[in-house]
Amino acid sequence: MSTPEITANRSLKKGHLSFSDVVAQAVGTIAPSGSPALVIPAVFATAGNGTWLAYLFATFALLILSLNINVFSSRSASPGSLYTFAGQGLGPFWGAVSGWSLLIAYLFTGAAVVAGSVYYFLVLLHQIAGDFSDLAASVVISLLLLVAAWYIAWKSIRLSTRVSLTVEGITIVAILAVVAGYFLHSGNWVDQSQIQLSGVTLDNARLGLVLAFFSFVGFESATVLGHEAKEPLRVIPRSVITTVLGIGIFFVLSSYALVAAFQGQVPDLGKTDAPVSALAASVGLGFLAPVVSLGVAASFFASALASINAAARVIYAFSHHGILHVRAGDSHHTNATPHVAVSAAAAIVLTLSLTLTLQGIGLLDAFGYLGSVATFGFLVSYVLVSVGAPVFLKRRGELKPRHIVFSVSSVLLLAIPLFGVLYPVPPYPLNLLPYVFVGLLAAGLLYFLYIQHKSPDTLNLIEADLDKAAA
Repeated sequence: MSTPEITANRSLKKGHLSFSDVVAQAVGTIAPSGSPALVIPAVFATAGNGTWLAYLFATFALLILSLNINVFSSRSASPGSLYTFAGQGLGPFWGAVSGWSLLIAYLFTGAAVVAGSVYYFLVLLHQIAGDFSDLAASVVISLLLLVAAWYIAWKSIRLSTRVSLTVEGITIVAILAVVAGYFLHSGNWVDQSQIQLSGVTLDNARLGLVLAFFSFVGFESATVLGHEAKEPLRVIPRSVITTVLGIGIFFVLSSYALVAAFQGQVPDLGKTDAPVSALAASVGLGFLAPVVSLGVAASFFASALASINAAARVIYAFSHHGILHVRAGDSHHTNATPHVAVSAAAAIVLTLSLTLTLQGIGLLDAFGYLGSVATFGFLVSYVLVSVGAPVFLKRRGELKPRHIVFSVSSVLLLAIPLFGVLYPVPPYPLNLLPYVFVGLLAAGLLYFLYIQHKSPDTLNLIEADLDKAAA
């Protein structure tokens, strides 16, 4: 049985990631350029003309959540992310709940975005080569993507973040160019149907908000770089806020433009394949269509890469706390990356993705199923950190009334998407996904309790290490 004691030969390289590198980890996990292609049309299918408002509300809610996360990230630096934070606030057991939830979230997000990347690569390949077997191509592309992601994550976290930032930067610029081209071409700067929320009901807006939240999940993944960022107590809190604000503005603007552009069109936005590419062609920017499609495919790859990096660092933290095998806490002697944890995370992501592909489940369906399970994991972890923030501050003698307001507000706002994915009960097989998440979480917690029973000192050692991580 391992202990939380961290030896020098098992440490990650400290203080070598800049602010932009840290932001890139979060942006890479979110894969914001993929949302206009897949998620925004789905939000429109429920929220209609309230799509922009759903994204605005989600941005506000996650800014409040960010304040709770930054209670910890401004005082504590570790690779454990929200696992460490929830443990510092609520104790090791609830930390384990948060940690297993977060690990499930990152792994299932990685598998979901692999499906999204494969889908867009197939679209491009069909345009070039015509008809061929999607199943065989899907397997081959999945393998190539995961091997590439594994190698980059194994080689260097700095290389990982810069690949993610480059891919996202190019694609976001291309999408914004299409948006600007639409407004300049049409002159339709004010869409009265959206401003007046025509046809929007409270029920539709609530369902749209659930999907809008899904667009942001992973924004907190910068916190896994607590050991590797320069001045982490300053840089990571800034990156969390910057990510939510920047990506939130991008989502509100791009959703407003897409809904305005497809007003009265047949098919509508919710039924249009590759809407950004279609919009580019309609405003005389057709040369950007393949750039956007390739960028979206690459964006999902970058998200898989960032998710593997994030999951690996949670596995690494678990290992150092004696929850997982001691080897998972090793860092590479040359690269200073958690190479064993990276390999394990990449293998699990590949298994999840290929299992659905080989079962004949469509890539977009797989994206939705895997992403839904991931969303449960993120929301549970977010709630626990929000609850734990004022408890943590009270223990340190730093609690102020505003911290309680932020905590309560965040929990109430997070309850909207959490209950939104549970009620009304979705159709089969979506109705089974909460049970999949609960089953996986229960297995992790039972294992944690077994470790605690087998080695009672482990709990004390975890508590000591969590306290040590706090400034």
